[in-house]
Amino acid sequence: MDRTIIKRNGDRQAYTPEKIITAMSKAFTDTRTPVERVRLEQLLRRVEEHLSSRPQEWSVEEIQDVVERVLMEEGHYSEAKSYILYRNQRTHLRALRSQIAASALCPALEPVLAAIQKDYGEQCDLGALQAKFAGFCKPGMEQAQLLEALTKAAVEMTSPEAPSWDYVAARLLRFSFGLGLEQELERRGVSSFYEKLRYLTEKGLYGEYILSGYSRQELEQAASFLDDSRDRLFTYAGLDLLLNRYVIRSRSHVRLETPQEMYLGIALHLALLEKNDRLNWVKKFYDMLSLQQVSMATPTLSNARKPYHQLSSCFIDVVPDSLTGIYRSIDNFAQVSKFGGGMGLYFGKVRATGGSIRGFEGAAGGVIRWIRLVNDTAVAVDQLGMRQGAVAVYLDAWHKDLPEFLQLRTNNGDDRMKAHDVFPAVCYPDLFWKLAKENLDAEWALMCPHEILTVKGYALEDYWGEEWERRYRDCVADPRISKRMVTVKQIVRLVLKSAVETGTPFTFNRDLVNRMNPNGHKGMIYCSNLCTEIAQNMAPIEEVSQTVETEHGDTVVVTRTRPGEFVVCNLASLCLGNLPVEDDQALSSVVTAAVRALDNVIDLNFYPLPYAKLTNRRYRSIGLGVSGYHHMLAKHKLRWESQEHLEFVDDLFERINRAAIAASSSIAAEKGSYGFFEGSDWQTGAYFEKRGYTSPQWRELAARVARQGMRNAYLLAVAPTSSTSILSGTTAGIDPIMKRFFLEEKKGSMLPRIAPQLSMETYWYYKAAHQMDQSWSVRACGVRQRHIDQAQSMNLYITNDYTLRKVLNLYVQAWENGVKTIYYVRSKSLEVEECESCSS
Repeated sequence: MDRTIIKRNGDRQAYTPEKIITAMSKAFTDTRTPVERVRLEQLLRRVEEHLSSRPQEWSVEEIQDVVERVLMEEGHYSEAKSYILYRNQRTHLRALRSQIAASALCPALEPVLAAIQKDYGEQCDLGALQAKFAGFCKPGMEQAQLLEALTKAAVEMTSPEAPSWDYVAARLLRFSFGLGLEQELERRGVSSFYEKLRYLTEKGLYGEYILSGYSRQELEQAASFLDDSRDRLFTYAGLDLLLNRYVIRSRSHVRLETPQEMYLGIALHLALLEKNDRLNWVKKFYDMLSLQQVSMATPTLSNARKPYHQLSSCFIDVVPDSLTGIYRSIDNFAQVSKFGGGMGLYFGKVRATGGSIRGFEGAAGGVIRWIRLVNDTAVAVDQLGMRQGAVAVYLDAWHKDLPEFLQLRTNNGDDRMKAHDVFPAVCYPDLFWKLAKENLDAEWALMCPHEILTVKGYALEDYWGEEWERRYRDCVADPRISKRMVTVKQIVRLVLKSAVETGTPFTFNRDLVNRMNPNGHKGMIYCSNLCTEIAQNMAPIEEVSQTVETEHGDTVVVTRTRPGEFVVCNLASLCLGNLPVEDDQALSSVVTAAVRALDNVIDLNFYPLPYAKLTNRRYRSIGLGVSGYHHMLAKHKLRWESQEHLEFVDDLFERINRAAIAASSSIAAEKGSYGFFEGSDWQTGAYFEKRGYTSPQWRELAARVARQGMRNAYLLAVAPTSSTSILSGTTAGIDPIMKRFFLEEKKGSMLPRIAPQLSMETYWYYKAAHQMDQSWSVRACGVRQRHIDQAQSMNLYITNDYTLRKVLNLYVQAWENGVKTIYYVRSKSLEVEECESCSS
């Protein structure tokens, strides 16, 4: 029947008979009366017969009147009553929506409220919202203020019993933001995505490489990928964070980009150098980001598409034992911090307090003085006032300055020996944990690395495993080397006291790391990064020469350096809670896109230092991690403290690893392998043997890797994802939740933080972190570690009930389970600072 329907707002649309059938069906359902489709179609024909005598255009009210009449005529009195009540309810809800929109001085709000009612129904009572909103309204408030008050009302209605208000608040925030953005763009004469890119580029807010790298036709086609309905995936906290931190702003701080335009801009940047089917990769990258299946690291989200596109999260440098080298490392940290990167600095080569300088005994001041300079640099280089620099400093467990190092952040002792703004970390050999387990009273020798090098002719820190232990014992037995003899118990006490009081030192199990290093043929791993998830070959920068030369008629001093291995972390995270992890094909597809995007970051990056660029392009290392781990377990009804949990993630992370290796090898077949592939564990097959990958599927992949190579020297690393997990509406990294629900204070208001998809079905699977038996977390980390070539940012959560012995047992258990690193020890009463740079 070719008719037109006049809606209540005056809009016209084509007649759709199925809507009448749906409405009548609901009436039968409400009365619990079974009804066949055939009967509903008979009733529909009766309705249409009544309407056929009327004009070509029917109003919604006319149709509903006829439906009531037909139901009565056919003897369906209960259903007619139900239908009438339904109409009355709808009329009431329309009036309520109209009242809220009128109170907010915004008629355009009505469709948004209608969509909210349709999607959430009884979960979100608009009458309660109206009452809450009325309490916030004040005379003289303008539209923007009223919309802000309405959003605040929805925020404050969020609770464990009514979690849907979190998404309602996000929709209201998106609507009010959209109104303001529309006005700003109209004032600037911008009406399309392409015009916006031109405008932002002219203003120096967008990188010129996007307009020069893509044709107008390509950009307009890319704009067709935009899907604003995906904004509905945001929680309030996620959207609020994105709008305040990640979208492009003018220099007067006016937001000029929608969330979906942000994701598309990032996708355009990440696909810029693709030669084949480029727009297809743009769409894949856009989809994985906008569907919240993958989150790139904070620097990538913030800086991709912008003029200064520093996309990497974290950097690692080996501090040499020379005045020039130490200051160069501090300067490197300053340059990295300037562009938003975090840093890991290995101080294990720097001579200890009392060491000799040019043969003068006792002249060296030790590592603490230099670390204090690093501390001051972190405070001084504060990224345009946004936040101070972040740096972890690593020292070996046998270094002579270790006791003072372990008191850097504690509240006792000499303030001149403190550095409260750095994050100390200790590099432990297997021998230390073996003795801690078997004999805490065993002697432990602390020595100066420079003295060992002078006397023995080798650097002890350059070895690991059995060879390190043999040389350590040789140094201990050599009377020419001075020792600071302590017991293992004394060091353990200092470590645990600091950990309980400050959350640090972080833990780096150097022998475990180097034993599983797929690129051990080309170097060694001394330490990790700021967030303890990176484990890649490292080497110090060395000065070769300094000459005075004439260049273009000018006298210049030329310093030549050997670049060493200056590690760079390029990070992204699979949002496990938002992915169909049980679907291997879907999971593999997302992993493939994420690996390709990360590999592209290497070539597209703006590097703050040439050393970083050289190392990154030589190894092409990436760090694909995960977020939403607890979210995923709760969704699949898996208890954290269960064997089922361990079995599930053992299978999952093996599949993630297999997909990542296959993706990297496929890119290698297309674009070439990383520079040191030959002789690596990837090429020899040792990588697969060490991890017990012996199935036919793994053997086939190992043969393929040996044949076509690997694009990336390192693949997987699990970062903390503190802020990016909020963007994706999921749980952070591999951590359990802190609480199912809490309110976070923000600018004088309260921000609800609620466990993802919290419901009666998931509630009991969301056990809080501090209530967990931490040994299950350690075991799970060990299970995952087999499938992760780098490391994981794993936290331990302790309460006041934990004795030092109990905490020590967790460290030893982690070592026994092959856990490479431990991030914070989070005491229930302790507030620790989270790394933003590595928040992938």
